[in-house]
Amino acid sequence: MATKKVSAPKESTRKTSSRKANAYGPEAEQSVERAMHEMEQGDLTSGRSGKKVTSRKQAVAIGLSQARKAGAKVPRKAPRKASRKK
Repeated sequence: MATKKVSAPKESTRKTSSRKANAYGPEAEQSVERAMHEMEQGDLTSGRSGKKVTSRKQAVAIGLSQARKAGAKVPRKAPRKASRKK
């Protein structure tokens, strides 16, 4: 008779969890929250033109920009791609 080979129990291959630090600090979150609130109230205006902001994306961008100027923990802005002219 052939004997069955019994292997040793495998140890778990689970990775140890390494916590990733938040990209945005609490000050940045508050700044964006404030900008969103101002937009909903109709008080948020864009830079030079002074037009009312209606886009959520634009409100978030303004909030992050203000947080960045205040020195909050916010990642750098992505570099703008140069547009090609024909």
